[in-house]
Amino acid sequence: MQIKADTPEQYIDQLPEERKIAISKLRQTILDNLPEGFAETMSYGMIGYVVPLSVYPAGYRCDPKLPLPFMNIASQKSHIVVHHLGLYGSKDLLDWFTNEYTKNVKGKPDIGKGCIRFKKPDQIPFQLIGELTAKMNVAEWIKIYESNFKH
Repeated sequence: MQIKADTPEQYIDQLPEERKIAISKLRQTILDNLPEGFAETMSYGMIGYVVPLSVYPAGYRCDPKLPLPFMNIASQKSHIVVHHLGLYGSKDLLDWFTNEYTKNVKGKPDIGKGCIRFKKPDQIPFQLIGELTAKMNVAEWIKIYESNFKH
């Protein structure tokens, strides 16, 4: 479900009501916990949180003209997704999140490479997503990114 939007507000306005509420709350949770230095933007058709080029001029390895991505949130056809590239780059963070998730939510998390899928908006562990967001600052993310992904 690709949504054409120039701002997070435009993105949210186009969602069905149930998704609008969940994505709005997810966005606010991330903004409330996002470490200093990251910026909110539209990225890859999703609401994104990036390291701006003013902070990390090398940009993203796939396209150096783009800021370094960190997190994205989106409403997909059958689920809401949180992309957190730190989960892909840090086994310790992934292990922490998986362990905490099972303490907070019934069942195992539906996790792919750096993405967490939620089929039911009412099962999103907002507090845990906030904690996950706050776990890694810009300097830590750049270090992990450069050691794992930049070649």
